[in-house]
Amino acid sequence: MLPTIPILLPMLTAALCVAMWGRARIQAALSVATTVAVAGCAVALVRTVRSEGVQVVEVGGWAAPFGITLVADLFAALMVMLTSIVGLAVSVYSIGATDARRAANGHTPLTLCLLAAVSGAFLSGDLFNLYVWFELMLLSSFVLLTLGGERAQIEGAIKYVTLNLLSSVLFLAAIGLIYATTGTLNMAHLALRLDELEDPALTTVLGAPLLVAFGIKAAVFPVFFWLPASYHTPPPAVSALFAGLLTKVGVYSIVRSATLLFDQEWALVADAVLLVAGLTMVSGVLAAVAQNDMRRILSFHIISQIGYMLMGLGIALKILSAGDGADEALRRGAFIAMTGSVFYIVHHIVVKTNLFLISGVVLGVRGTSELKNLGGLLRTHPGLAGLFLVSALSLAGIPVLSGFWAKLALVRGGLEAGTHAIVGVSLAVSLLTLLSMTKIWSEAFWRDPPPSPPGETAGAARPGKVKLTMVVPIVILATLSVMIGLGSAPVFSLAQETAAQLLDSSTYVEAVLPGSTEGVAAPEGAP
Repeated sequence: MLPTIPILLPMLTAALCVAMWGRARIQAALSVATTVAVAGCAVALVRTVRSEGVQVVEVGGWAAPFGITLVADLFAALMVMLTSIVGLAVSVYSIGATDARRAANGHTPLTLCLLAAVSGAFLSGDLFNLYVWFELMLLSSFVLLTLGGERAQIEGAIKYVTLNLLSSVLFLAAIGLIYATTGTLNMAHLALRLDELEDPALTTVLGAPLLVAFGIKAAVFPVFFWLPASYHTPPPAVSALFAGLLTKVGVYSIVRSATLLFDQEWALVADAVLLVAGLTMVSGVLAAVAQNDMRRILSFHIISQIGYMLMGLGIALKILSAGDGADEALRRGAFIAMTGSVFYIVHHIVVKTNLFLISGVVLGVRGTSELKNLGGLLRTHPGLAGLFLVSALSLAGIPVLSGFWAKLALVRGGLEAGTHAIVGVSLAVSLLTLLSMTKIWSEAFWRDPPPSPPGETAGAARPGKVKLTMVVPIVILATLSVMIGLGSAPVFSLAQETAAQLLDSSTYVEAVLPGSTEGVAAPEGAP
């Protein structure tokens, strides 16, 4: 029953927090205790999946494909574990960062509902329940965005919800088309039914709206405008939660559906994914370089980094679509590229969450995140400067931090596959990422602070001081990033196992529908 705990426990605690309405300290304590327990269960789930295989829970005792099924393969279990880490970090950070009014009006139960929805999306074994979790995510995140009622928040929330509602409509329409055509929404069963379709073009018609809907959720080019318009508007704890998790649900859904459901059309999907990945990387990083607000720079970098996650998927699918035409070196490149994507997701969730938490501390001590109004933080807050530098250099891919190993795997896979164009784009984008991180460092931390109004000391901190509960999660996440970089072998091994499962859909299908994998043998070239 391990797969049910990351969903049920936060939801039950959220209900308990509602019963404790207005008691912010009790709610915060319950949230921290819950996220600690969920993190422990998530780690146990990963270990169980690695040792015993894919874990399947048939809710209510109804066997697949007729009932609600929760499926935890390595990819889903890994994403749930990362969700629990982000949830724990944000829960502790929120104790010191969330103002009393927001804390007393639902911040904690909404956060817990969002965490439950994210885990539910990762573990869902059928498309309709994935849609349900998407809607719960949208509802929770929209209220968190508007909590406080500030003008910028409301404006950002409207943009956020408008495009995401379009995604929901597309998703629901795709579900209807798929069910009408195949008679099932269980993903394992759907993998079998789609393989039986005589016309490959029909698979393309069914998959297109689904992948577009997931692309909107993932904030890929050209449907990413909702993200930079909204992510910098809520309080830092909410921004960090969104930055670490929400777009990754879209990425997860793209990877899951492309590898499991649409293997008949890998050549077409691969070309589309590679094109979108390159344009997403370039558009995101160019917009980031042009910004002059720390939180907006980080928001645009989320878009850019999504491109790297999709890059490995596109390379792998392009090679494997050749079937027998792919030699051993090409197949190795596909496996390495997919491993790089998984590793990159792990790295990015940790680092990006931490950078947003750091930006929240900067906002707290200076009252702004505009670079022109910052400066001197290296002198006044050297510890914070060091923590930012570690995370920023990791994001840029500087050796030997976690981002370097992730990008190295992607570049190596791309070179072995002969996809030189996307490799060149990824390297250029890395340089521009370093440039924008250097911009934040030089403007906010290195240079002297701007002249202060009469009566104030230059670079003086505002009344809001840095609290211990805000510093501890930042230190832990920065340490985790360094550990992933210096001790990359265990994480890389886990990413390899995950990539192997993703590229062999029969493992997933056999776990959900035992004895039914005759029609879904491992694709040609899969490890």
